[in-house]
Amino acid sequence: MSETQPRPAPGSEQDDAHERDILAEIQAEVARDLAEERPPAGGPAYQVVSAAALLVLGLVAAFLAHGYGLGSLRRPGPGLWPFIVSLLVVVLAVVLLVVARRLTDTERFTRSSLLVLAGAATFVGLGVLLPVVGFEIPAVLLSIVWLRFLGGESWRSTIVISVLTTAAFYGLFLYGLSVPLPHLIAF
Repeated sequence: MSETQPRPAPGSEQDDAHERDILAEIQAEVARDLAEERPPAGGPAYQVVSAAALLVLGLVAAFLAHGYGLGSLRRPGPGLWPFIVSLLVVVLAVVLLVVARRLTDTERFTRSSLLVLAGAATFVGLGVLLPVVGFEIPAVLLSIVWLRFLGGESWRSTIVISVLTTAAFYGLFLYGLSVPLPHLIAF
């Protein structure tokens, strides 16, 4: 609006139209920014490869979780909930494999796709280290890697969130759910 034109009175139809115009401009600008940052589109083959990778990851995670012992619903073992989540991942991967050829919203693999692989690899590392050194150290290390190196958080927030998150899960699993996780610290 130029300096010579008076601003519409608040609450008037002109003012409402002016606000809608500003919002439309902002929405268009955000849409352009998102379109510029989006990786190039992939095809159905990318869907199939992603679903197959997810299926393998879910199966490996289910196998590792089963190795920790499932227990029962009344007395869950340390592998019960990871096993359930792994089965859910497997089911979702199978569904994705079935419908993958009809989907068009896939992005091509880029350098940022490696962040997902790094996250998955560190999660598998947590599963491998858990029975060896307990819950606390791998959980803090996983949080640090995800927050600082994959998420770009500051060191201060990384340390605080990592320690608090590990403590919260420690209390939830060991005391709230009575899951006998391997751990180094006994209170």
